[in-house]
Amino acid sequence: MTVRPRMTYLFEQLGLDASEDGIALFIVTHQLSANIQIADADFWTAAQKQFLEEKIKSDGEWAIIVDQLNESLHEDSVQK
Repeated sequence: MTVRPRMTYLFEQLGLDASEDGIALFIVTHQLSANIQIADADFWTAAQKQFLEEKIKSDGEWAIIVDQLNESLHEDSVQK
């Protein structure tokens, strides 16, 4: 059985707080400027960055979840 990726699973894979509050807090406190790609953000460890890059390149279900996180981390830069 394959597990369909969800934001909580993504956060678990990244070793981050995967609770609803933890995800919301991470998104609010890690907003990126429009010119920074999600995998290039300076707050990721090397392993987290590699994981994100692999999932983006896979272009599968995980890529969709990473893209959703990317959009969430760019909310502030889009609103301006």
